[in-house]
Amino acid sequence: MNELGNSRVISSNQSGLHEQLDEIVLKHLKHKFLKPYQKHTLDAFIACEKWVQQQGKPIIFDSCCGVGESTYHLAERHPEAIVLGMDKSADRLSKHPQSSADNYRLLQVNLNDFWRLAVEANWQLSHHYLLYPNPWPKAKHVQRRWHGSAVFPSIMQLGGELEVRSNWFTYIHEFSRALELGGQSCELEEFQNSTPITPFERKYWASGQKSLRLTAKLNQ
Repeated sequence: MNELGNSRVISSNQSGLHEQLDEIVLKHLKHKFLKPYQKHTLDAFIACEKWVQQQGKPIIFDSCCGVGESTYHLAERHPEAIVLGMDKSADRLSKHPQSSADNYRLLQVNLNDFWRLAVEANWQLSHHYLLYPNPWPKAKHVQRRWHGSAVFPSIMQLGGELEVRSNWFTYIHEFSRALELGGQSCELEEFQNSTPITPFERKYWASGQKSLRLTAKLNQ
């Protein structure tokens, strides 16, 4: 095992799907999320919206992008589109190396706000990637997981081809159930190839862990 292979398997005091998952998701699907927007995210969206309009290309979100390595790879994979890599941490984003690619941008934003702003602006995504989001494995933190949060309906409203990857399979199974409750179908598959596109993915695979991938074509 190389020096990267030191990632511990996620442990949780939760067995299977969270017992309150259905109740939580259905509540969020019925009630609009009205929390005020944070100014830094609103400002970032307004500035980014101008660039998006100028480009006139399909829009891809790389949410929770960390240092932006995945954003770079996704921009290479989708030269016909623009890719927005978003993370709440300015420190992580600052570690992204300079690149000559002109079809992606990195944004330091609160996704709870940015996703809702994009929905209000009637953006429709071609693809949306959520690669290894914080799993919040403690049962009491279920509503910090994206599928258990009040902003979850915005993910579905943004549409496009959604891909979620995690090395904690419970996270993916819960996400699948949340989509089902929202009237969406998805596919799941164990996933590991020779070219990881995020630092976490590289570390997990080097540690012998597998990823579970969820894919869904979201419809309105």
